[in-house]
Amino acid sequence: MHDSQDAAPRAATIRDVATRAGVSPATVSRVLTGNRPVSPTAQARVQRAIRDLDYVVNAQARALSAPHSRTVAILLPSLSWQFHNRVAGGIEEQAINENRLCIVCSTRSDPDREMALLETLRQHSTEAVVLIGGTFVTPHYAERISRFARVLDASGSRLVLCGRPAPAPDLPITVVDYDNEGGAHAAVSHLLSLGHRRIALLGGLHDHTTTNLRIAGYRRAHEDYGITPDPGLLYIGRADRPFGYETVRAHLAAGPLPYTAVFCFDDYLAAGAMAAAREAGLSIPDDLSLIGYNDEPICADLYPPLNSVHVPFDELGRTAVRMALHRDDPLYSAQSVMLGTHLVMRQSARSINARP
Repeated sequence: MHDSQDAAPRAATIRDVATRAGVSPATVSRVLTGNRPVSPTAQARVQRAIRDLDYVVNAQARALSAPHSRTVAILLPSLSWQFHNRVAGGIEEQAINENRLCIVCSTRSDPDREMALLETLRQHSTEAVVLIGGTFVTPHYAERISRFARVLDASGSRLVLCGRPAPAPDLPITVVDYDNEGGAHAAVSHLLSLGHRRIALLGGLHDHTTTNLRIAGYRRAHEDYGITPDPGLLYIGRADRPFGYETVRAHLAAGPLPYTAVFCFDDYLAAGAMAAAREAGLSIPDDLSLIGYNDEPICADLYPPLNSVHVPFDELGRTAVRMALHRDDPLYSAQSVMLGTHLVMRQSARSINARP
């Protein structure tokens, strides 16, 4: 028979903390959850008792007793795409400020996996689920995402679309988008103002919300100038640097380029296009003008520095969390917001009529 002194010490309970602090267990609970005000004096006594007793909150018990898990989940297509990671950084920053746990899941650009993850997160009472970036437009997408939005809402959770338009109006969804089409319009309008009339749109995915909006901005800019764009100058297929490099290299191998300027889906793709042009002996921007999208840090390090459309990544993420968690606040009553984009001017585009 073992001596009682050898037994493992009993873990402190919430009642032990309350006794030590001289308050009720309910007051301790309020301090731990932060969901109701507690006087500074009582809060200090509770915190001191927690430290003295080395009290550890039972997270499973709290989850069972709480309407949600105080967790914000991030769903993004890939862990390697800079765009999504920079938005996720803003989400995590705001979640920390809101005293929430933040978890990250990759959908691998698979709509079925996205739906499966949404169901799993709903079962775990996740407080907010943020989908970052665009998606493929499929016949069943609007129906499925609408159903999940309503299911999450009924359970006290919230679906947030960040960088993606809502699939249908009047859904219980928080939408934090950026002026995707407007950014493309600004970039292409700038090239048109420089005298370019053969402008390629390079990169993007077929039937994808992000690509569709940038094509819309590309076309609207031409319409503003009374020009019908050549549909043969839309080179859609992938959204990575190799696609930019391989496509421009193939065009150069076939003869003179059929365009004088390129509006690229993103900055890394533009870097690939720039490399292919320079390998062939072309000068940027003397022989070919380029504009990217997203205004990544790499833009300033390319030669010449790349013109690009700036996207407010951090603010997209922070706004998504604030609006979702405080949707009952009159300040956030409008659960849909569009953040602005703007063209950052550097040295990769020039007038087609100017001499080098």
